[in-house]
Amino acid sequence: MLYIVACGGRPAGNLPETIPVLQNAGWEVCVIATPSALKFIDRDKLAKITGHVVRYDYKQPDEPDVLPLADAIAVAPATFNTINKLARGSSDTLALGILNEAIGLNLPIVAVPTPNVALAKHPAFQASVRDLRSWGVTLLFDPDRYPLPTPNMGAPAASLFPWDALLHELEVVRQRLINT
Repeated sequence: MLYIVACGGRPAGNLPETIPVLQNAGWEVCVIATPSALKFIDRDKLAKITGHVVRYDYKQPDEPDVLPLADAIAVAPATFNTINKLARGSSDTLALGILNEAIGLNLPIVAVPTPNVALAKHPAFQASVRDLRSWGVTLLFDPDRYPLPTPNMGAPAASLFPWDALLHELEVVRQRLINT
């Protein structure tokens, strides 16, 4: 079971094309969206593709959880805000709460940070990347390999997202889970 945490970035709009590739590779997929991701995704379309409701908010305490438990999590895209909040332990959204629990449970997390080139140089972001990596979170963040958007780049920024690298890393994770 793979949870995809979608944050508020243009690449989230490419999930309908990416999820079937993951399903064909053997993953069952659920989507968890940050509130900011909702403007980039079609929840009904993603629910139809995955067979699971797209969650974006905490459930009521007496409601059952409608999603199966995750074996691994991908954060695609991972925004500047989400990376920094996760590294500081904030759980003010369902997505962050799930990610913080996953760190505590030592679940595999593969995140693809997509800040613009200016935000990538911010000292808090750089510290967050170091902290998350030290906790075992796999971050596909290497601006020399995976170019970042410029500020206010708009729609073309989505084409920079390294989907192939994420798919490769998730296959490594899937094989590791199968072999344990």
